[in-house]
Amino acid sequence: MTQKKPALLEGIRVADLTTVFFGPYCTATLADLGADVIKLEPQGDGDSSRLIGNPPNTPGMGPVFMRLNRGKRNVDWDLKSPAGRDAFMALLAKMDVFIHNIRHDAIVRLGLGFEDVCKIRPDIIYVHCTGFDQRGPYAGLQAYDDIIQAASGLTQLLPMVDGNPQPRFLPAAIADKVSGLHAVYGVLAAIIHKLRTGEGQYVEVPMFESMVSFNTVEHLCDNSYVPPTVGPSTIGPGMSNGYYQRQLDPTRQPMRTKDGWIAFAPYRDDRWVRFFEAAGHGHVLKEPRFIDQPTRRANMSQMFEVMAKIAPERTTDEWLALMKTANVPAMRVNRIDELPTNPQLQASGLMRETEHPTEGRYIEVGMPVRFSATEGGDALAPRPAPRVGQHSAEVEHELGIAPVRKPE
Repeated sequence: MTQKKPALLEGIRVADLTTVFFGPYCTATLADLGADVIKLEPQGDGDSSRLIGNPPNTPGMGPVFMRLNRGKRNVDWDLKSPAGRDAFMALLAKMDVFIHNIRHDAIVRLGLGFEDVCKIRPDIIYVHCTGFDQRGPYAGLQAYDDIIQAASGLTQLLPMVDGNPQPRFLPAAIADKVSGLHAVYGVLAAIIHKLRTGEGQYVEVPMFESMVSFNTVEHLCDNSYVPPTVGPSTIGPGMSNGYYQRQLDPTRQPMRTKDGWIAFAPYRDDRWVRFFEAAGHGHVLKEPRFIDQPTRRANMSQMFEVMAKIAPERTTDEWLALMKTANVPAMRVNRIDELPTNPQLQASGLMRETEHPTEGRYIEVGMPVRFSATEGGDALAPRPAPRVGQHSAEVEHELGIAPVRKPE
């Protein structure tokens, strides 16, 4: 019989007062790693993410909520009632980590500011998932994913690609999820510090600063220098000067094949050469604009244009086989709803059918990181996403407190 390996965060206890995407993405990851996460939700409808999607059996058990809250226990105490607040304070006294995404002034009014919590748990790791760093003039402003995409410069990138001046949101909660991952490593680093010193601390994770850090890795580019060293655009005139040109090139797009779409990534000169030769268009490389490495680099947009004209000559599968032989990176363009049957994901086990006690069979998406010596990572959380207040009585019993809500 194989002995079960310990979970990475086994024994770490987390009080979760977060909602929607940002905080729950962080705490779901901590639960995947083995932490005991206890989520407090408002009585009644609970977290608004419960309402996203169409659950087959139970209102409030939407697929987004289930994905962001698997592995957690759930209590539904009312923090504005004396009994609910007392119960939550009793819980915090037993916790290693407290994480919330409530604005600073509101959390202080609840009596759950950092100083308040430290009085009952001096070594607490107190994590504030906030919109903006509290030291700046935006402190206290409300923040949602759209607000942060706009503020961080992200919505201005697509206009630089296609010339349409309308700023646009990316169709994903990218700011919430990027910030949630920053919160994860913030928690883990604070846990390591606590293990070394016994000291807890306040950890602030601001969405705006997280996304600015994310976006500027490549796109601050030549504006990083003082003064900026912005030169002529390599992809034509426009707003893209000073940014990372390759990612704003309008010709750098998935391409239509005979029967679908494909993405090519021949980003080294030898791969461009191999692409054209394998495709049977080696004569292109004899044109003056593509005759050598400097000309090919200077005219990469034109090479993409030629590639787009060649792509419809073969099916996607034919291109994939040809590019594998030529050692040129290429991949078919997938839809999200096709991913559960993707052979790579089936082999890796990232997406698996599992059974929920009330919602039946559904596809769970695990954690992509694998660990050889411990549980966690790609091992799915053993506890399914909870109903509102599902574990209130269980947690009250563990804390040795009276039931917050009398049985009806």
